[in-house]
Amino acid sequence: MTPSRLTLDDLRAARRQLDGRIVTTPVHELDGPMVEAALAPGTRVLLKLELLQCTGSFMSRGALINVLRLGPDERRRGVCMVSAGNHAIATAYAASCLGISARVVMPASANPLRIARCRLYGAEVELAPDIHAAFRRLEEIRGAEGRALIHPFEGPEVALGTGTLGLEWLEQAPDLEAVIVPIGGGGLAAGLSAAIKLLKPGCEVIGVEPFGADTMYQSRVAGRPVGIERVATIADSLGAPFALPWSFALCQAHVDDLVRVDDAELVVAMRFLMEQARLAVEPAGAAATAALLGPLRTRLAGRRVGVMVSGTNLDAGSYARLIAG
Repeated sequence: MTPSRLTLDDLRAARRQLDGRIVTTPVHELDGPMVEAALAPGTRVLLKLELLQCTGSFMSRGALINVLRLGPDERRRGVCMVSAGNHAIATAYAASCLGISARVVMPASANPLRIARCRLYGAEVELAPDIHAAFRRLEEIRGAEGRALIHPFEGPEVALGTGTLGLEWLEQAPDLEAVIVPIGGGGLAAGLSAAIKLLKPGCEVIGVEPFGADTMYQSRVAGRPVGIERVATIADSLGAPFALPWSFALCQAHVDDLVRVDDAELVVAMRFLMEQARLAVEPAGAAATAALLGPLRTRLAGRRVGVMVSGTNLDAGSYARLIAG
């Protein structure tokens, strides 16, 4: 399979594989006078509450597809991955479902709740000084132990997993006119956008990145996958240090536009989701909302807009400090 040959049949087969293993997360329409005041006139917002997914984020979909498709020898040797948290938790969960050993490399800055949740699922967790060092350590583990890499955002299995989210969302809200999706490495946007364009080509798909981790934006400018020297954003779940070919190709083909938001806009969106939807989300989970309240507010006026709430794995103290800032 190549990115250009991803089909609805492929996505539907992946969805059957996940049947009974994931949650069909709800769609919630935001309304009320304060919501109307924050948005351009006539805009309707439908939140896709993927933060209610098992393990607290959309990552469970791609991680499960990856693990389910491993061969017997690969399962025996176990899996490894690098992540700031959500992917690590999702892969630890997927491995535990099948009785597979998992090793996780996380940056030392990872939220303590995420580290603890990985360990609760039985994963061995190792901390690295930063995300670049984490990827280097991952390659050492793979070379020494022969473990299968479960990548956080690259490859057909990731795209198939996140593509199931697009199928599900359009079944729940078939009249969406635009969808906003956060982008870190691009795995979520890759599969989701492919599914939406296959089912409803006229639905606009807009990706959003934080300025301090705008890898996909820089890659689009360059016309090829590139890296950035430093990740600097409170949205650590979106802190991919580079883009990779598979997800980049799908995003190039199916994501209509990219916008960026700063950390202050992320905090405003976190408060907005708490006050208007009673949702306590991590910064990455508020990115799509930040784009709607900020750079996309006028552009999407009067339209029926799907907004991805991609996940939340954040302890109460860290959340309180962020929204107080």
